[in-house]
Amino acid sequence: MSTVFSKIIAGEIPGRFVWADERCVVFSTVAPITDGHMLVVPREEIDQYTDAPDDLLGHLAVVAKTVGRAQQATFGAPRAAVLVAGFEIDHLHLHVLPAWDESSLRFDNARHDVPAEELDAAAERVREALRAAGQGAHVPAALGAPALG
Repeated sequence: MSTVFSKIIAGEIPGRFVWADERCVVFSTVAPITDGHMLVVPREEIDQYTDAPDDLLGHLAVVAKTVGRAQQATFGAPRAAVLVAGFEIDHLHLHVLPAWDESSLRFDNARHDVPAEELDAAAERVREALRAAGQGAHVPAALGAPALG
């Protein structure tokens, strides 16, 4: 059975992509804890963090670090945080978000009513920061374009 993330990656469900490579994609969450909150998702459907091969986890961590630096530059956050929970969707994903304090890391602070225009603007800011950091080859041509690998 295909997960909602696989459907986003395939372009069956809209997504706000900021990164795409042969192993993973990064797109905005629809319920951000902070502006610019992104999900790093492997293309392969892997249920949870502890099921993933070590080399894939290493790749996801490097991508999360790259995106985190872009978030810090974009939003002026002192930290980029990475959270792995995975209770909401059975497809491994890393939450990467700009963080100012530990309250920035609580899922109960997620906002479910953010207008699409604000989500688009935050994602575009991260895309611009990734390009400025020399990562343009991994930034999809259009924000909503399905991520080709």
